[in-house]
Amino acid sequence: MGSLSIWHWILVIAVVLLLFGRGKISDLMGDVAQGIKAFKKGMQDDDKSAEKPEPAKSIEHNAAPTATRSDVGSKAV
Repeated sequence: MGSLSIWHWILVIAVVLLLFGRGKISDLMGDVAQGIKAFKKGMQDDDKSAEKPEPAKSIEHNAAPTATRSDVGSKAV
């Protein structure tokens, strides 16, 4: 009673085919395959970008200010 026989599996497959139809299942499998291909392509793109690291950017802390603002803290009339 606990295990499923071949007749149970045949009945389940028949119900699934009746509900979804053969065309919808094949379309669904095609969409899954396209998703897997897109995922693999994305992973390859990530690997390629990781191989070429960008040069390190630094911020100069001792740089003199280029312009001073005279209106800071004053009230405009």
